[in-house]
Amino acid sequence: MRVVIVTESFPPDVNGVAHCALQTARHLADRGHDPLVIAPAVAGHGPDNEAPCPVVRVPSIPLPGYPQVRVALPSRRLAAALAAHRADVVHLASPFVLGVRGMTAAAKLGLPAVAVYQTDLAGYARTYMGAGEATAWRRIRTVHTAADRTLAPSTAALRDLEEHGIPRVRLWPRGVDTVRFRPELRDETLRRELAPNGETIVGYVGRLAPEKCVELLSGACGLPGVKVVVVGDGPSSPSLREALPGAVFMGRRTGDDLARIFASLDVFAHTGPYETFCQTVQEAMASGVPVIAPAAGGPLDLVDHGRTGLLVPARDTAAVTQAVAALVADPARREAYGRAGRAMVEGRTWAAVGDQLLDHYAEVLRERTAVAA
Repeated sequence: MRVVIVTESFPPDVNGVAHCALQTARHLADRGHDPLVIAPAVAGHGPDNEAPCPVVRVPSIPLPGYPQVRVALPSRRLAAALAAHRADVVHLASPFVLGVRGMTAAAKLGLPAVAVYQTDLAGYARTYMGAGEATAWRRIRTVHTAADRTLAPSTAALRDLEEHGIPRVRLWPRGVDTVRFRPELRDETLRRELAPNGETIVGYVGRLAPEKCVELLSGACGLPGVKVVVVGDGPSSPSLREALPGAVFMGRRTGDDLARIFASLDVFAHTGPYETFCQTVQEAMASGVPVIAPAAGGPLDLVDHGRTGLLVPARDTAAVTQAVAALVADPARREAYGRAGRAMVEGRTWAAVGDQLLDHYAEVLRERTAVAA
């Protein structure tokens, strides 16, 4: 099968869209298919030699106020690459700018398109502009209605899409690398560096941006015997350094280094209420670490409250602080949650969910063929 993946982000970017697009391309190549990736160009990035397939880069500019995010500019490269690859299916990863153009190009060529919903654009509009949710949903509805199938990463996201009138939605979750992320990587030397007085380490991993609400960890910073560790970067970094006194900021970490940090935490706390999935929760669970997350969006599917972690009301500093305090006070509970979390995700490999994606492609192709007949 020849598949073109049109993605709003791709490595070296570090985010959920980029990671999922990479894993999708890798799985297609591993299964003997022929993928091609089309993605925004990244300033200073050289050839994509480590990618599992050819990558076509489209000119882009940084998003004003958030330079870590690139916005693709209009270019003929996308349509030309789509036609040249002779695609059977077009995969649109979190379509918003480049993905919309990919949808248009696919329609002109008569190609089926599968749109993968990954970003809560309406929630972001509310966070950054205080309004604009209706406009965001209109754009989401336009592109996803044009797709042959929309894949939602969680039951909460699927419900949101259906409630906003988007047809042909199916569930497609995300995988996790259970070989890279594992409890055995717990590093006592690193733990002593992060918490020299033997504190219980509570970590956050992800972008440092307003929609992630990392400031909700401020109460945890004041708990005795707790060391808050923040991994990631983004526009909120300066303000968070003031809001989280005593926290250790490690910057952006990736790969095996990130896996070692995950396994060395005692508690993982995710604070963002707008996650359509929340990959870092799965990575923490694979690392054998108990999770605290908001009872909203993707974490509702991932965290088994009272068994693998704790779900708390969204945007509630006191609730986050109380959950941290409860787990800090009970090492046996932390250990039990960590073991249960690891067991829960062991079957959620990228290979398993990648095969589910291939099934979706096959169904879409069969439906196209049936309509044509």
